[in-house]
Amino acid sequence: MIVRHLEDRIGTENDVATYTWNSRRLLLEEDGVGFSLHDTVIKAGTETLIWYKHHVEAVYCIEGEGEIELTETGDKYPIREGMMYVLNGHERHYLRGTTDMRMVCVFNPPCTGREVHDEEGAYAASKA
Repeated sequence: MIVRHLEDRIGTENDVATYTWNSRRLLLEEDGVGFSLHDTVIKAGTETLIWYKHHVEAVYCIEGEGEIELTETGDKYPIREGMMYVLNGHERHYLRGTTDMRMVCVFNPPCTGREVHDEEGAYAASKA
């Protein structure tokens, strides 16, 4: 059994921050459960290009408002508390925070913990 508290991850190597988001990694590849779990804050007034070409991501918004826009179609979906989306087709997208948004994110394959988006908006492929 694994038990962790968010406050114990904040300010550690498991708290990865960029200009547009801050991801507190709660479960990682090394935990051996087949997925990773992140508590992520998307910062208000920011836009991030994301393309998880090597991962499937499920996202559940627990706080805040924003928008996801698919780059291929231009389709836009408002994000608010209680909304969930899954990037099961590896959709390239823009993620915009109108306010700070707090998101619970699940990745398969699991992340190692230090990932940040590359120039294409992707995380590197898992080496496992």
